[in-house]
Amino acid sequence: MLFERQCKDNVKTMLDVFITSRVRRKIIVIYAKYPDFKTHVRGLAKLIKEDAGNIQRELKRLEKIGFLISEKQGNTKVYHTNKQFIIFKELQSIVLKSQRATQKRNHMN
Repeated sequence: MLFERQCKDNVKTMLDVFITSRVRRKIIVIYAKYPDFKTHVRGLAKLIKEDAGNIQRELKRLEKIGFLISEKQGNTKVYHTNKQFIIFKELQSIVLKSQRATQKRNHMN
């Protein structure tokens, strides 16, 4: 009960609790929701309105664990989802369910 009230008061999603880095959470949501999406750091910075340096750091972390794959296109590094990532389907499902739950909660308010 208390947790539900805190969530409503702070408008937090389930993902806010499990993925505490705001930048990492935004990146995971984009790449899990749109697995064919490809972009470079600056394009992603513009899309999610975050600092390119912070995005670069999180992209490297997500690439290191295998969630993202990068490839060089000229002088630019382009990132995309590794659909073979061991927990990709589960992560994608969590993202989609979390967004649906948030939408339902927003419609109820």
